[in-house]
Amino acid sequence: MYKKTKKIFIVITMIFSLAGCNSVNQKIKVAVIVKSTTSQFFKSVFSGANAASKEYNLELAFDGPENEEDYASQIEMMEKAIKDKVDAIVLSAIDYRKLVVSVENAIEAGIEVVIIDSDVDSKKIHTRISTNNYEAGKMAGDTVLKLGSNVYNVGIVNFDVNTANGQERERGLRSVLSKDERVLSLETINVQSDIPSSIQATKDILLKYPDINVIVTFNEWTTLGVGYAIEQLGYEDKVSVIGFDNNIVSIKMLETEVVDALIVQNPFAIGYLGVEQAYYLSRKQGGEERIYTKTVVINKENMFEKGNQKIVFPFN
Repeated sequence: MYKKTKKIFIVITMIFSLAGCNSVNQKIKVAVIVKSTTSQFFKSVFSGANAASKEYNLELAFDGPENEEDYASQIEMMEKAIKDKVDAIVLSAIDYRKLVVSVENAIEAGIEVVIIDSDVDSKKIHTRISTNNYEAGKMAGDTVLKLGSNVYNVGIVNFDVNTANGQERERGLRSVLSKDERVLSLETINVQSDIPSSIQATKDILLKYPDINVIVTFNEWTTLGVGYAIEQLGYEDKVSVIGFDNNIVSIKMLETEVVDALIVQNPFAIGYLGVEQAYYLSRKQGGEERIYTKTVVINKENMFEKGNQKIVFPFN
């Protein structure tokens, strides 16, 4: 009788032990939902996220709308991730307020949410990872003031007013330029985050304010749109351009002096750290509340310096 009982006990113990092993070995599921999957910026975010998923042995899904205005599709992607019972969501939000309900629904469902790049208006988020957008805007302002002009009339081509990172960048820019007596005017136009809208907006603001001699713009698509507009108008020697982000075309614009400087972020690090923090939170191993990644000013003079090569040319 004793031997039979002992055998039953051993079998039960083994079953619980195997169940525990399966629980421990089960891959953590992380959904990365970004503002767009077509820009070089978010392709680099994916590269970083993918590297982290391999290092931590995670199951990774990567998704985003075709354009950076389609918050409705982002909400649907959030709902799908909740329904799929992922362990964590890494989100770059198109709209600061419209994504709040989806984010808080995920948190209430027990899903860890890490915000990268562009924020949402929720106090329930544990971890945020991004460029310091206000400081990046100040960097753009300092870059304007180093152009060497005696007078600055500045046009700002910004993207959607409901996207947090663009508004923070503009605040930083204005905080610098508004204190300098050489800056006579600051005019803003907001556009959809795509090339055609940015081309038209650039032409519109230059027509309305013909004294503009500098344009500052805040992401990959608007930088390309502004650059194309300057080329089409033949204003390369009339209007300086300070843009954000980098891809093959904007780097070429930097070389040909259509664009004077680019504020370049580190999207690979943003993606990597977003997934890494999602892993730590899912494993209940803590997680940092705020991480800022590095931003640098790239111009024609420093773009080929050894330390800037991987930042400027991350392309396959």
